[in-house]
Amino acid sequence: MLIKAAVTYEKGKFEFDEVELDEPKADEVLIKVAASGCCHTDLGGRDQMAPWPIPGVLGHEGSGIVEKVGSMVYGIKPGDHVVMSYQHCGHCDNCLEGHPAKCDSWYPLNFMGRLADGTTRLHTKDGQDLSVFFGQSSFAEYAVVNQRQVAVVDPEVDIHLLGPLGCGFLTGFGSVINVLKAGFGDTIAIFGVGGVGLAAIMAARIAGCQRIIAVGRRQNKLDFALEMGATDAVNSKETDAVEEIRKITGGKGVNYAFDTSGSKVVIRQAIDASSAYAKICTVAMSPDDLTVNIEQDVMGPGRTIMGSTEGDAVCKTFIPKMVDYYKQGRFPFDKLCKIYDFADIEQAFQDSLDGKVIKPIVKID
Repeated sequence: MLIKAAVTYEKGKFEFDEVELDEPKADEVLIKVAASGCCHTDLGGRDQMAPWPIPGVLGHEGSGIVEKVGSMVYGIKPGDHVVMSYQHCGHCDNCLEGHPAKCDSWYPLNFMGRLADGTTRLHTKDGQDLSVFFGQSSFAEYAVVNQRQVAVVDPEVDIHLLGPLGCGFLTGFGSVINVLKAGFGDTIAIFGVGGVGLAAIMAARIAGCQRIIAVGRRQNKLDFALEMGATDAVNSKETDAVEEIRKITGGKGVNYAFDTSGSKVVIRQAIDASSAYAKICTVAMSPDDLTVNIEQDVMGPGRTIMGSTEGDAVCKTFIPKMVDYYKQGRFPFDKLCKIYDFADIEQAFQDSLDGKVIKPIVKID
């Protein structure tokens, strides 16, 4: 079928065009896309900071309504409201043991433009193959995705808001709950107060953390972080972040540190501001090389330094739980979002880069 999509034919640009979308296979679902979140990972593909092959169609925080399902699809039916998440193989050890975000084929399946069978479901009108992104390419009117990466959600909630639960908000929320496993009485410092960091702050509040320290360089965002559940805010542009965090924690340092920046300077701060036996987690793609002193930074204090992708979450079960917390008023992620028309996708990304909006979403239907 012919659909309208924002195609990246060359580095750094979106171009609206009609493209051909294949029919769903036996284990796939056809979704009319309602909206898609705009994530910095999409910019990584568009601007070729990540080796995603162009031309292709980006978008990996899609939400919409199911129109058709393949003959082997289970638990999803036409009319269902759904959120699309990341692609995974479903049969490697990590997938089978409940950690699909650590799928053995995670990187090639999500970043190399092809499906598990080596094909693509998107093509130009003259038959040229187009790369897919995260197995969904949701910057388009329709998407065909594997049933494994589709979460059915409550139809009472505005479907246009829910796409970021498939990646950005999933990463922040899930990393606190599933990876760090922070909870009652714990102290946590969250470095970066964009969409991922703010989702992490709200998750830490839900988990019952005693002190939730937001660290950033823009005071207006730090003030907003306090509204979203942070107990303390540290402006790292104006103060020594490590010193301030240690003051807040009575000199001990935090039990958990969560970095959303990928900056070696910030990760260094996260390590230095953490306590003995602390866990330090980073989630950002980074070109930086970080020097770690194994004896002083890890072995001596017994710290764990780790990474997380997609919050180590099983999207089909975790995303509906996040939606329920939203319905209860305990996870008000809508306050982070601004909806743009699909035609204004370039402006949406630019506003995000300029710090004018935390999580832009393009409305497609």
